[in-house]
Amino acid sequence: MWASIAHISALAGLIIPFGNILGPLIVWLIKRNELPFVDQQGREALNFQISLTVYLIIAGILMSVLIGFVLLPIVAIAGLVFIILATIKANEGVAYKYPLTFRLIK
Repeated sequence: MWASIAHISALAGLIIPFGNILGPLIVWLIKRNELPFVDQQGREALNFQISLTVYLIIAGILMSVLIGFVLLPIVAIAGLVFIILATIKANEGVAYKYPLTFRLIK
């Protein structure tokens, strides 16, 4: 359950600025020592949210040359889809690895 919460807590970014990073970070910091699966999935969720934030910033910058208007919604929708997939997999007890993710936290 906590691994699923680590993934789905990224939706806090819809309400709180940088909540997409803070949600998984808080869950990971609280439960990483107790549950190895939450440690692994929390790191994965956190790495993906950092990567997604970078991608969204780049797409926002590219709006100045118009391609960002196409990229921004695509990146946002893909991020939402990956969050939902990861939440479902974690709820089933299966480790999920996000695609196109910088593995900054190891």
